[in-house]
Amino acid sequence: MAKKIVKTTGEHASPFEQIKRTNDAGMEFWSSRDFAGVLGYSDYRNFGGVVEKAKMACFNSGHRLEDHFVDVTEMVTIGSGAERQVKTILLSRYACYLAIQNADPNKEIVAQGQTYFATQTRRQELADERIEDDRRVLLREEMRRHNVQLADAAKDAGVIEPIDYAIFQNHGYMGLYGGLKQEDIHRRKGLKKSQKILDHMGSTELAANLFRATQAEEKLRRDEVKGKAAANRTHREVGAKVRQTIQELGGTMPEELPAAESIKKIETKQCKQLGKAEKPAKKKGE
Repeated sequence: MAKKIVKTTGEHASPFEQIKRTNDAGMEFWSSRDFAGVLGYSDYRNFGGVVEKAKMACFNSGHRLEDHFVDVTEMVTIGSGAERQVKTILLSRYACYLAIQNADPNKEIVAQGQTYFATQTRRQELADERIEDDRRVLLREEMRRHNVQLADAAKDAGVIEPIDYAIFQNHGYMGLYGGLKQEDIHRRKGLKKSQKILDHMGSTELAANLFRATQAEEKLRRDEVKGKAAANRTHREVGAKVRQTIQELGGTMPEELPAAESIKKIETKQCKQLGKAEKPAKKKGE
């Protein structure tokens, strides 16, 4: 969170909306001191216990505390007009949601806050879901295109027959998925034989496979790889390198990522929404 603070105001806005701040990147957050004031904690120290409980809930939920609770020092005006430094905590929306759940339930404003942050958190979840859907659709289309290019590069290397290309593809998966073949991945993710693995990958897993495909194609062409065995070995080595990078960065191994909703359903839903948006509104009398 940047130190630059911009308060948002609105005459008819929720009191929690009025104390919301944004940083240079447009991210919203709240000052724990502003938050305590709105909730009616006249002594800020009493609000400290609420924040600690919120931190514990955040940690137990598997979230990084530093992403939601940031300790800073602010200048505040005291009664004489002078300023002094005070320590405060910048809270994310999620942190506020956790804090409001642990605040004094006897305060009417707490009930209002619980409704406000539950609603805002759900709105953000829906927005995040739409972003994830858009990423998946984009990456899946890129995978289709690059798989065609990869197949062409493999053919130039000597992978001609469909059965040979299936083996070639399996070597790429084995490198990226720690030795698992396509059928193994199907079983591990609980997919049916008729379901395509790529159609049930989230954006993170799709991106890893797209990187594998593009790099394998480039290496096959750059090194002028010849022969089925050499092509298979190259594909597996590239997959293993991508896996190694994920591991070094502390990411989740692709076989551990959960299967996602079929991308075909998302594409169908988006097509319907696009159709509704493009359909002209009926005029009176039509």
